[in-house]
Amino acid sequence: MLHWAIMFFIVAIVAAIFGFTGIAAGAASIAKIIFIVFIVLFVLSLIFGGVRRGPRL
Repeated sequence: MLHWAIMFFIVAIVAAIFGFTGIAAGAASIAKIIFIVFIVLFVLSLIFGGVRRGPRL
């Protein structure tokens, strides 16, 4: 999922360089949403992965 966020970010940068403001804004907003979803899923996997295993002694 992080890969898709990075790809949309690159598309947004390229579109901004060439002056396609509508496409750049759309790609940037999609990249932002995918990145936030990635961060939330990553944090949840850290929390629940640690809870499932329990403490290591």
